[in-house]
Amino acid sequence: MKIAPSILSANFNHLYDDVKDLKKLGCDYLHVDVMDGHFVPNISFGTLAYENLKGKVDMIFDVHLMITNPLYYAPIFIKKGADILTFHLEVDQDKEKIIKVIKDSGAKVGISIKPRTDVEKIVPYLGKIDLVLVMSVEPGFGGQKFMENSLSKIKFLDEYRKKHSLNYLIEVDGGINEKTAKLCKDKGCDIVVCGTYVFKAKDRKKAIEAILNL
Repeated sequence: MKIAPSILSANFNHLYDDVKDLKKLGCDYLHVDVMDGHFVPNISFGTLAYENLKGKVDMIFDVHLMITNPLYYAPIFIKKGADILTFHLEVDQDKEKIIKVIKDSGAKVGISIKPRTDVEKIVPYLGKIDLVLVMSVEPGFGGQKFMENSLSKIKFLDEYRKKHSLNYLIEVDGGINEKTAKLCKDKGCDIVVCGTYVFKAKDRKKAIEAILNL
């Protein structure tokens, strides 16, 4: 199991030191939640949140665009260092075109689905992407409770990739702790996004190891 700590829950006064610490503790991914206040009811940050970290820490920059216009912004976020760029299936734009723009810009491409979205709607794109991000809370704010209907989606995605010999990763975001991470892993999840669980932990090393060792 891999962990992608979400800097949405980080203290930006010492973000660089925290990120270096996360790498030492075994975290290979860094999750960046980008919100525009339109697609979701919150505003977070843009490329400045991570571009100055690029090249200073050896981590995979996993950028999640919760925005209305990923087609326009995708190349910008990739130019600033995104290794994986994930957009939402629910956006009102040409998904095939977004996938092409992301790939042509040099990043791996992910698609995310909200809790109320039927997982089968993503099937037409599964052979063309590198990652599926299953939201186990309503996107927009951290610290929410894990929604267990996400488990059946994880199971479906894992069975589908095995059946069709596909290699996309399955990532889950929202309400993740040691218990819910275990539930996700048992259904076929590869990466869990952890915000509050990691950054607010009394013993960060212990919290991270608990999931890495599942």
